[in-house]
Amino acid sequence: MKTIRSLAVACSLLAFVGGSGLADPVPTTAPPVAGFEKMKSLVGEWTGKSRDGKPVTISYALVSNGSAMMEKIGMPHESDMVTLYHPDGDSLMMTHYCSAHNQPRMRAGKVSPESRRIAFDFVDATNLASPDAGHMHRLVMTFEDRDRIVQEWTWREKGKEKIETFTLERKK
Repeated sequence: MKTIRSLAVACSLLAFVGGSGLADPVPTTAPPVAGFEKMKSLVGEWTGKSRDGKPVTISYALVSNGSAMMEKIGMPHESDMVTLYHPDGDSLMMTHYCSAHNQPRMRAGKVSPESRRIAFDFVDATNLASPDAGHMHRLVMTFEDRDRIVQEWTWREKGKEKIETFTLERKK
């Protein structure tokens, strides 16, 4: 009788642990963030030109089980750069891994599902020698239509800003 009770208790414990999520963690899903949902529409390959006519290629891919999006920027004769976009609570953040060897983080302002524009502003940076050191300080992304976007990157150095513009089309 004692053995049957012990077996029943053990089975109950196993059922509790198995059903409580302790055995297999299940990812939780936060409510969708409008800016991130819009960014997900970019997945794929893009080509275009900078303001001065240099060719640029950009690829977007969802990573980490769809919790982040990776952007890879390539230009001839320059190091590739990577930017990761991800929700942070109810806002959208990005970290740009720059060829200048620093990593600025930016946060987007409020974005509605109808918005055609996402503007990211500087929050902080890692590996930035000083606040005057050159770094990307702002990104404005404009969604012209499903297959055309414009990126305006603002570089800040010693208090002066320079804007680099990429006009891109989805590669078909």
